[in-house]
Amino acid sequence: MTTFTETLTERGTDRAYLLLRTVFTVAPIAFGLDKFLGILTDDWEKYLAPWINDIVPGSAHDAMLVVGVIEIVAGVVVAVDARFGALLVAAWLGGIIVDLVTLGDFYDVALRDFGLLAAALALALLAFERKPLHPGA
Repeated sequence: MTTFTETLTERGTDRAYLLLRTVFTVAPIAFGLDKFLGILTDDWEKYLAPWINDIVPGSAHDAMLVVGVIEIVAGVVVAVDARFGALLVAAWLGGIIVDLVTLGDFYDVALRDFGLLAAALALALLAFERKPLHPGA
């Protein structure tokens, strides 16, 4: 028998899962699209550390377009499989943090991204705890 408190906890967990899954689907897709549209900023290249720009082929702008595609794909993966997608987004955010810290600037953005990384890991934990909707899935 399920108690009232257990039911409330399950509902809260479900809501947290849905919120995080929605955010980590929409945000990466939005940031990825903006690499092409330039609505949020028209200078994404300023966030790319020179050492990364030196090792990737093409220009910094080309690199940021590739980043945009990766971010869009990551958002779609979260929508399709939150377990894997959340870990993918967390790893991606870890890379962004390394980039920003080694850039020697944007520490505030790096700290914000650390919070997002923690939230992505929380989504992964919630996703792994969920019962699959379809047996055998």
